[in-house]
Amino acid sequence: MRTPIPAATVRAQIAVPLRLSDGFQTTGRLFTFDGLVDDGEHIAIGLGCRADYLTPGTASVNVPLVRPHSECLTGDVLGSQRCDCGPQLREAIQRITHAGGYLLYLRQEGRGAGLYSKIDAYVLQDDGLDTYDANVALGFPADGRDYTVAAQMLQALGALRVSLLSNNPDKESQLGQLGVTVLSRVSTAVHMTETNRNYLSTKAKRGSHELDLAPSDRVVSWLEDGEAS
Repeated sequence: MRTPIPAATVRAQIAVPLRLSDGFQTTGRLFTFDGLVDDGEHIAIGLGCRADYLTPGTASVNVPLVRPHSECLTGDVLGSQRCDCGPQLREAIQRITHAGGYLLYLRQEGRGAGLYSKIDAYVLQDDGLDTYDANVALGFPADGRDYTVAAQMLQALGALRVSLLSNNPDKESQLGQLGVTVLSRVSTAVHMTETNRNYLSTKAKRGSHELDLAPSDRVVSWLEDGEAS
C-alpha cells in the first residue's frame, strides 16, 4: 500500500565541479528543495547525464541510478574507519557519474539519532554494545531513518522509476511504499577493514543488509571498471 506524501519542489540548482581526495573529477548539479516534510536541508546531486540543467518536474527516458546516502561526518569527512560510509559515498559518486543519476545526501546522522548521540553511541560500543543496541540504550530506535524526504526529492526531480544503489532492503521497501518504483537494486562493494568488521557483521545480521563478508575483490573491481553493475 502506497503512502501519500506532500509534494516538494526544486528550490534552486547549480552545477559544481567536483574533485575528490584521490583525484577523481566530475561535475555535480546540486538541487535544494522547498516543502520537505522535516524542513531539513537535504540535497540531491545530479551526476553523469543528470548533471545537465533540469526543468523541475520533467522526467527523463533513462532510469537513474540513485543512492540515498545518510550523512556521516565522521566517515564522509574525517575518514573514520569505524564504518564504511566514506568509501560507500566515494564509490557512489563514481558509479552514478558513469550511469547517470542522483546521490541523495540525507541529513540523518547516526541513523537518525544525530551527531552528538552518535558519538555517545560510540562510547557505549566501546563498552561492549553493538551499533543498534547502543542507539536503543540512548532512547532512540535501532534505526530511525525515514526516507520520506528522499521520495519527495525524487518526485520533484521527476524520477519515480529508479535503480537503487544500496545493500539495504529497507530503503527499497520504504521508497516503494512512498510511490517510488525500484526497478532494480544494485549492491555496493563491501568496504571491510579490520576496524569495521564487527560493524558490518552487525548490519548484516541485525539490519538485514545484504553483505557478502567473505574475502572478495569487489572493491577493486568497481574502481577498475567504473561500471554501475
